[in-house]
Amino acid sequence: KAMLVLTQFKKTPLLFKNPLSLITTYDSSGLAGCFAQMEEALSNNYYLAGFLSYEAGYAAEKCFAPKKYDFPLCYMGVYKDCSNVLPWPKTDSSDSCLKNFHLNVTQEKYFSDIDLIRRHIACGNVYQITYCIKLLFDLCGCPWQIYNRLLQVQPVPYPAYIQTSDFSILSLSPEKFLKKNSRHIIAKPMKGTWQRGNTFSDDLIQRFKFSRDKKNQAENVMIADLLRNDLGRVGDNVRAPRLFEIAGYKTLFQMTSTVTASLEKKIPLEKLFGAIFPSGSVTGAPKIRAMEIIRQLETEERRIYTGAIGYITPKRDMFFNVPIRTLLIRNGHGEMGIGGGIVWDSTAQGEWDEGLLKARFVTSGAVLNFI
Repeated sequence: KAMLVLTQFKKTPLLFKNPLSLITTYDSSGLAGCFAQMEEALSNNYYLAGFLSYEAGYAAEKCFAPKKYDFPLCYMGVYKDCSNVLPWPKTDSSDSCLKNFHLNVTQEKYFSDIDLIRRHIACGNVYQITYCIKLLFDLCGCPWQIYNRLLQVQPVPYPAYIQTSDFSILSLSPEKFLKKNSRHIIAKPMKGTWQRGNTFSDDLIQRFKFSRDKKNQAENVMIADLLRNDLGRVGDNVRAPRLFEIAGYKTLFQMTSTVTASLEKKIPLEKLFGAIFPSGSVTGAPKIRAMEIIRQLETEERRIYTGAIGYITPKRDMFFNVPIRTLLIRNGHGEMGIGGGIVWDSTAQGEWDEGLLKARFVTSGAVLNFI
């Protein structure tokens, strides 16, 4: 099958096309076999590029029973090489559009679920849950045109585009999952969102307020600690050199922290991803209990949303994003996950409003009556 993968991480395009083979499974019991095939490809000096879906994270933990899903848990192409040439020119996108936006949950159910999560927190079951809903829509036209238009609307540091014969993935992600060079690994979890100001001076004030906001700092440091713990399972010299960094995008501010560690140079992929996937920024803490609650509450599989998209070189260096702000399109219909970190101080209305803010780069500020 055909598979094209384009990563544009930190404005450095890498294009992978015409794979020698595809490594994929829809069944959590088949994930170990996928990692074995990936190891064999690397040993033969091939590149790997593609994704892991969020649900692949359940396969690594014995407390979750094996399950078959309707979307690939792993989808990795095996490639001889890569190039830095974009797959198609940036064509006029005026004839492509997204329409018929609606959410997959009612506001009533969303508010009820937030209340339930806060009760879990009150009981001490978890400290934080990243709870997700989905924006659903229809696509008219070309996914590549939509991807380029969205990238112009909201430039981000870790975008990626994937096209197969069955689906397209348009990832406008501002979040790095991991970057590994030799023995050094860096993760940059994102947790915390704030609306930008309408004027230059108001924007400065909002940025300052965000930088001092205790709720967002609490969310962020919990996840940074979780990432330090995860990396500590497979590495040493774990550090968090930067906390509470603020990045500005056209429609919002986001807060990130940086966590680093040293790994064995040829750490097995299954061992590495088993320890740190999915990113704690998209689950909550403690991680396993959070994932159990997520599975009970969320009405659908997340699929590509909050998984990982990226590539691995023959030298076993790798770079993956966390696919948030990411559209999955199949047969003319699309979905985009919208998530938020729920802590004790969260309010249902506040989280609902934050979710609509995160979706604004897709809905283009249109006044939409969500149901």
